[in-house]
Amino acid sequence: VQLQASGGGLVQAGDSLRLSCAASGRTFSEYAMGWFRQAPGKEREFVAGISWVTHGITNYGDSVKGRFTISRDNAKNTVYLQMNSLKPEDTAVYYCATPRRAFTFGGYDYWGQGTQVTVSS
Repeated sequence: VQLQASGGGLVQAGDSLRLSCAASGRTFSEYAMGWFRQAPGKEREFVAGISWVTHGITNYGDSVKGRFTISRDNAKNTVYLQMNSLKPEDTAVYYCATPRRAFTFGGYDYWGQGTQVTVSS
């Protein structure tokens, strides 16, 4: 399983950014996908998750609810994180991840390389 995250960059507070994570190596639609982030000196934080296609569930960390949206395009084997109303505290390296097992939500075993998001005030 390979995950390739992209889309990070330097933006100003209030701006929007969309991250992408392209997955390969297995049947994408059968697996949950998640986004996490880690800021310098802080622990890794759950940002958002989306279930396998037939389950239709999304969930979000409290700090991003109402601002971020996770979605998936199964034809492109890609999961997205649309980030709106960005704040300086959203600055972090963002990682996509997926579980080893199909049809499970959580237990993320495979990780992408991370993409840096920097929000200036």
